[in-house]
Amino acid sequence: MNSSGSRKKDTLHGGEALHTAMQELKGGLGGITFRFDLFKPVIAAVNGLALGGGFECALACDIIIASENASFGLPEPTVGMIAGAGGVHYLPRAIPFHQAMGMLLTARRISAQEALQMGLVNQVVPLDQLMSTTESWAEKILACSPLAIRAGKEAALKGLAMPLEQAAKTRFPGQVMLYQSEDFVEGSKAFAEKRKPQWQGR
Repeated sequence: MNSSGSRKKDTLHGGEALHTAMQELKGGLGGITFRFDLFKPVIAAVNGLALGGGFECALACDIIIASENASFGLPEPTVGMIAGAGGVHYLPRAIPFHQAMGMLLTARRISAQEALQMGLVNQVVPLDQLMSTTESWAEKILACSPLAIRAGKEAALKGLAMPLEQAAKTRFPGQVMLYQSEDFVEGSKAFAEKRKPQWQGR
């Protein structure tokens, strides 16, 4: 009786210790799953298995490019855990609720093509094109105003927690900074002069 109670106590202690360790991990798993103040764009290039923490890291990114042989899942319930690095919260916000719950409650793994059909990934490519495709997405981002990219991501993320009308009428800090920047002037000037803008990030 005592040994059984002791084992139960140890298990609870271990679970609490894991929870505490995860909360204290700077930025969360991979340094990004709890980085809700990160307004720089982050792209995931996924090859092979993205399960558990790997999938959570991908979910914390803004854009996901997957190779044809990639697969995704949160198998934590099969070992008595949940996707506690944010997976249980990211997934229902990324895809339709019932699709997300189907994966969370059965630990079902999905293929790259299934992920694409659900809207979970942006693009699926052959493995030998994975990095070049990811770099192409990055280049398109780099062609834009860095302050506008930052302001856009900040507004999108912070606005998710607000009613639509409130979000649409709110000027977030990055947006204020953007409108006061040299780049804001440069963008309009370059458009009028029919040339590529020279972004300074200020």
